[in-house]
Amino acid sequence: VEGSRSLSLVKAFGFPAGKLLFAGVVNGKNIWKNDYAATCRIMQDLARAGAETVLSTSCSLLHVPYTVKAEPDLPEECRARFAFAEEKIAECIRIQEEIGLDVLVHGEFERNDMVEYFGENLEGYVFTRFAWVQSYGTRCVKPPVIWGDISRARPMTVKWSTYAQSLTDKPVKGMLTGPVTILNWSFPREDITLRESAMQLALAIRDEVLDLEANGISVIQVDEAALREKLPLRKADRYSAYLDWAIPAFRLVHSGVRPETQVHTHMCYSEFGDIIRDIDNMDADVITFEASRSDLRILDDLVAADFRTEVGPGVYDIHSPRVPSKEEIAAALRKMLAKIPVTKLWVNPDCGLKTRGWKETVPSLTNLVAAAKEVRDENK
Repeated sequence: VEGSRSLSLVKAFGFPAGKLLFAGVVNGKNIWKNDYAATCRIMQDLARAGAETVLSTSCSLLHVPYTVKAEPDLPEECRARFAFAEEKIAECIRIQEEIGLDVLVHGEFERNDMVEYFGENLEGYVFTRFAWVQSYGTRCVKPPVIWGDISRARPMTVKWSTYAQSLTDKPVKGMLTGPVTILNWSFPREDITLRESAMQLALAIRDEVLDLEANGISVIQVDEAALREKLPLRKADRYSAYLDWAIPAFRLVHSGVRPETQVHTHMCYSEFGDIIRDIDNMDADVITFEASRSDLRILDDLVAADFRTEVGPGVYDIHSPRVPSKEEIAAALRKMLAKIPVTKLWVNPDCGLKTRGWKETVPSLTNLVAAAKEVRDENK
C-alpha cells in the first residue's frame, strides 16, 4: 500500500520461484475498510507475474485502534467504512477454543516486541527510531534505553487481557515480561547498578500483576526468557554479581498476589542444569522451558534437583514451520511422564508463536491437544 513501485517491479522482473510473497495489501496504518476490488486486481496481477502470494496486512496492527465497536457516536455511514484492528483480523480467542486449549492467551497483537512494548509504557525509558540490533538469525530488535527512574504510570496490558477474558469461560493468561529480561534486553545506565534497575522494574511489573489480578485474571505469566543471559561465567561471581538480585527481583513481582492466583514463567533455550535450584526458588507455580531442540535433556536436571515447581517442557520446536504430528507430540509426553509426575506436567509449545502464521499454528496446536487427550486417557 506504500511501496509505489513494488507491483511494477514484480510485473517487470517476475518473482523468485520457490519463495512466498506476503503482499501487504491491507493497510495496517489507516482505519479505512479495504478496497476489495483494487485488492483483487493486485492479487491477480501478482499471480499473473508468477508470484505465489499470501494476502497480508502492510504492517503490524498496533498502528490502528482496537475496534470500531467502541465508537457508538460515529454516524453509521462512517462506521460502515471503517475497519480498526479487530475488524481487520482477530479471532484469536475463538480459534483457541475451537482447537480445545485449556488455558488461552490474548495473542499480544498490540505489541511490537516483548521488551520494547513495556519500555514504551514505563516511565524512565527513551527510544530510538533506527537503532536495530540482531536478536537471533535474521530477526532484529530495538532495545529501549534506560534514562531515568523506572515506574509504571498506567496499566499496560489490563484492557487487552480483560477484554479477551470477557470472551470466554476458560482462563486467559495475563502475559508480561519479567524485570530481569526487560533489563537484559535494554540498554542500561552505567551509573546505576543493575540490581537497582532490576528492582525498579520489578516494582513496576508488580503493579501490573496486581491490576491484572484485581480485574479477574487468575493466571499470570511473567516471562523471564533471558534469565541466564547475564549469568557470570565465573561460578564464584554468580551469586554476588547476579543471582542474589535476579531471583529476588522475580519474587518481588508476584509477592502480593493471592494464593489462588497462578503464577507462570517461561525460559528460552539454554543450559539450565547448573542453576536449576535457583530457578525452582523463583517460587512460580508453573515454569515452561524451551526443550525440544535439546531432546528434552532438561528432564534429567529436573529429576536430579528434585524440582518442586510444575513444569511444561516444550513439546515441539516453534522456530521451524514444520507441523509436528500427534504421534510425535504424544511420544514426547510419554518420555516426560517417565520422569515427571502426571499431576505436575503441562503441555505447551517450546515458546511463543509470533514467528509462525495461522497456517502452521492451528494444525500444530490441534495435534498438541489431540496428543494431550490421548496421553491423559492412558494415565487415568
